[in-house]
This record gives sequence, C-alpha cells and structure tokens, in this order.
Amino acid sequence: MSTLNYLKKISVWDADAARHILSRSLFGFTKDDVTFALTKTLDDFVDNYLLKDQPLPSSPTYNGTSWTTLPDNTTNQTNYTNWQYSLIYWWYNLMLNQGYSFREKMVLFLHNNFTSQYATVRIPQLMYIQNQLFRQNVFGNFKDLTKKVTIDPAMLIYLNGEQNSKGAPNENYARELMELFTLGIGNYTEDDIHNSARALTGWRVDRTNLTSSFIPNLFDNTNKTFLGKTGNWTYSDIVDIIFDSRDASNNPIAARFICNKLYKEFAYYQPNVDYINQLADVFVANNYNLKPVLSSMLKSQYFHSVDIRGARIKPPVEFLLSLMKQFGIPNVNNDILGYIRSQAGALQQILFDPPDVRGWQGQRKWISTITYPTRNAFTDNNINGYKISAATTLKVDILQYARSYSSSEDAIAFINDVTKQLIQFPISEMRKDELLSTLLDGAAVYDWNTYDSAAPARLQTFFKSLMRLPEFQLS
Repeated sequence: MSTLNYLKKISVWDADAARHILSRSLFGFTKDDVTFALTKTLDDFVDNYLLKDQPLPSSPTYNGTSWTTLPDNTTNQTNYTNWQYSLIYWWYNLMLNQGYSFREKMVLFLHNNFTSQYATVRIPQLMYIQNQLFRQNVFGNFKDLTKKVTIDPAMLIYLNGEQNSKGAPNENYARELMELFTLGIGNYTEDDIHNSARALTGWRVDRTNLTSSFIPNLFDNTNKTFLGKTGNWTYSDIVDIIFDSRDASNNPIAARFICNKLYKEFAYYQPNVDYINQLADVFVANNYNLKPVLSSMLKSQYFHSVDIRGARIKPPVEFLLSLMKQFGIPNVNNDILGYIRSQAGALQQILFDPPDVRGWQGQRKWISTITYPTRNAFTDNNINGYKISAATTLKVDILQYARSYSSSEDAIAFINDVTKQLIQFPISEMRKDELLSTLLDGAAVYDWNTYDSAAPARLQTFFKSLMRLPEFQLS
C-alpha cells in the first residue's frame, strides 16, 4: 500500500480551489459564490456550509394540492403524469436554490446508487418518499441507509421485493444489493444471493398508506448461510454482514466499493486505488458515516490536483441548470423547468427514471454525436432567446452579465476572467486568442467597449462560441 498521504489537506485556499469545490458540489455557481467561499476558511466552508445538515424542504404541490400523501388508487392515478412532472420541477428548484450545500448533489448520487425507475414503480408518491429518504440520510450512516432502502416501498416494487416470499424467494433485489449497491461482482456467490433473498422475504407495500410492512407468515424463518455466516438472518442482518465483509487481505469490501463510486462521481473517472483505499479507511473508522469521507475528499490535496480539476463531464441536469445559475436567469418558472426537462430527456438524464438498474454510467456516456449538438443548441437558445410559451422567453441579458465583470471594458482581461469563471478545465492561450478574435470581430483591442452599438451582437457570438467549446462541457 502506498505510504503517500492522499488525504493531506491543500495548503492554498484560493479562487481556483474555491471554483473547483463549487463546481463539484453545486449545480452551478457565480462569481459572488467564489467571493463568499473565500471569506471563510476551507474547513469552515466545507464543514459548516457544504456539509451542514439542513431541514427537509416542503413537499411538492400541483395546482396548489399537496399530493405526496394521497393513496395510490384509480382516482389519483389520472394525475400521476402531472405529479411526476411537478416532482421533477420541485427537485430542479431545490438544485437551483440549494445555497452553499452539497446536499442535492449527494441526493442525486444516492438516487443513482440505489436505483429505482419511475417507469417501473409508476407511483410518484413513492418516488418522492424515497427521494426524501436519501435527503434525510445524505450525510449520515450509509449502512443504516442501506437497511432503510431495502424495505423502501419504491425499491420493493422496483426490484420485486414485494414478490419475495417463503418457499419462493425472488432474488432480484438480493443480487443488485451486492452487485451494484454495496460489494461489486466477485465478492459473493450465487448461494449468497439465494440465501440473502430468503432473509429478505416477508415485506409488502401498502399502497393506501404508502408504507412497507412486514408479514411474518411470508418470512423464511429458518437458518441461512450468507457470506460464510449461518443464522436465521433478517434483512438487517444481511446488511450488517455485507458491511462486515472483508477480502483475503482483511480489507473492507463495501467501504472500498462505495468510496470508489464517490470518487468516480465527484473526483475522477479513472480510479486511484490508494486514494480510494484511504477514503475507505476514513469511512470504516467513522462507522460508515458519509460526512467525514466527503470532508476529507473535498479538502484533500489530491482532489485539487491538476489531474482532477476540469476533468469531469457535466451530467445533463447539472449542465442545464448551471446555466440558469451562472447567468442569473430570473424567474425560472415551470415553463422554463418544463423546457429543461425536455432537454434533459434529449440528453438522456430524466430524474427518477435512470435507464436501468445500473443507473446513469456518466462521464463519456454523456457525450455523443447526438447529445453534443443538443447541448450546443440549448446554450445557443439561452443567448439568442428562446420563446417557450406565450408568457415565457428564455434569454440571458448578455450585456448585464458582461458588465458584471470589472474587466468588461478591457477585452483581454475580460476573456481571462470569463474563461476562468465559466470553464474549469485549464484553457490554452491559443484558445483564448480565438475567443478574443471572436469577441472583437475585426475591431482593434483598444476599441472594445460594451457601450458600442455592435457590442451586444459580438457578445452573443462570443458566448455562443465559448459554450460550444469541449472545455465548457467539463467541471
């Protein structure tokens, strides 16, 4: 094992470090957010802002009706598409208005780890309940959360847990619990799947009360051998045994598996085994609580290295929503959120409906010959103006945004400041020169000013060109 301390804290807390942390922990950020972060110490900003526990938000409504507690019945089902959309918009709003909190990014991570699909569950109330379960436990104990997810109503429906009975075990959830959620392939056997499925029997969904309940006579009340241990195990025991599981070198399997997922999502797509193992040691030392792991990761020197900064492709929802925040789009109403939902679908990320039980694979899967032009069309529409409905046009006030930079009347300094704020990947001088040429459109550098009658058109062309760059797709 490497003796290098990958979790050593960065020594310089500056604007570059703040932008990196903000880009990985929020759905978009502004210059003011960078300024605010730097009024705090690194420890204060990470631990008392990004990782601070927060009260749960109010539940979503549709046409003034709070629907999340209404039973699943024929009458209510006629509203389910509208409720599904209102649930998505509710989450979009939480992402846009998250403040300085890592919570919504982590809720999305958990949603993608413990995957459920609305297309299968078909009950928006249960998808909301599961989403709130993630939000309640977002910085808490991952082992306890795994137990709660195991008997969560949406999960019981999605992976057939409510069809799992004594004498006829359904192995779907048991398999994915180990393969995708906690251990990874190669760390269990088919017998472990079968016997853990027996331990998971007896749970059913109450669609009237939107809860799960245990039915004793459907439970396999006999001994099962699971991961080398024998007993009359229940679902809770199975999760405990999973998290106690060690490999031949006595390394904690679940801790490493989960920290690898956190690393791939928030740091880098190519694993650094030593760094992941050190995060896993923090995870185990803190009894599988997430907050210490996230704190260590966000502050670590390796997380802030040149290999990591600007090396993550923005997922579609983050890409779309971050523009609203970065450019200060006012009055993000349901018309705009509906447009974002349609674009997110075209970019292959519909909240509450990942493609399959593996979730969204991310990184290079996000970019294709279809999705890249769709991203470009969306950013173009923000600059050109896009009429969504009779009452709503989506359009950046490009002059106001440009003048928010103190360097707005100095073309070269303006290019430097804008690219530093909007592009996290280190951009080359040649690329900056190309953008400068686009901005000036044949004019001399000393003639540039935003009060010239040609400035709005030049700024539009400039920002469209900037946001079409491959580097703009990165965070």
